[in-house]
Amino acid sequence: MTNCTTNQNGGPNDHVTELDGGAYHLQANEWNSASTFTICTNGGPNFTIAASGVNVSHSGAPGAYPSVYKGCHWGDCTTNSGMPVAVSAMASTAGKVTTSYSTTTVNSGAWDDAYDIWYNAARSTNSNNSGLEMMIWLNHFGGTQPAGSAGPTVTLDGISWTVWYGGNGNGGTVSFVANNPVSSVSNLDLGPLAAYSVSKGYMQNSWFLIDVEAGFEPWTSGQGLTANSFDVTVH
Repeated sequence: MTNCTTNQNGGPNDHVTELDGGAYHLQANEWNSASTFTICTNGGPNFTIAASGVNVSHSGAPGAYPSVYKGCHWGDCTTNSGMPVAVSAMASTAGKVTTSYSTTTVNSGAWDDAYDIWYNAARSTNSNNSGLEMMIWLNHFGGTQPAGSAGPTVTLDGISWTVWYGGNGNGGTVSFVANNPVSSVSNLDLGPLAAYSVSKGYMQNSWFLIDVEAGFEPWTSGQGLTANSFDVTVH
């Protein structure tokens, strides 16, 4: 059964659909646009952007972040997520938190295909903006780029990334941009990316992972972008 959500003149918390008995949540999250925007899911951890009138400046923030998540997004939590998870445990234990994600993209519009992962200094999950935002860009199209400025190239989890950072340390946004775009990852270990961020002073080893999200950020359209499957496992 197909379930569609239309966010027109909507906000980030206008509508959340529970998937897999509440183990995952789906959000339209049209937070920077007032255009008609529709996403559809078959009830599993997946969705398609069925219609999108999003068209915002490519030099600013995207119009939306339709996404599936596990954990707590601004206090709205999935069931039995296993989070929060101590960053120290992720950094010291291989495979502590792994994720798989498969997508189908389109060669039109302007968008990124990315994870949005949130770390907080405290276990509290009422807010997502008091810690570090970590994005993992698997693919992008139409001249979009992450927040901040480009830094070094690093290889983590067997993938070559360019690291972008916007902030002043102990927070801000770090983005790992795949130098060879991919449409999926399988059992990606978030520990090495967390350890790297600690080593650069973007967050502290004492912080906590509270939320793992995956979806698309459209600046222009994004219609047809599809998240086929998504999984996060805390071991």
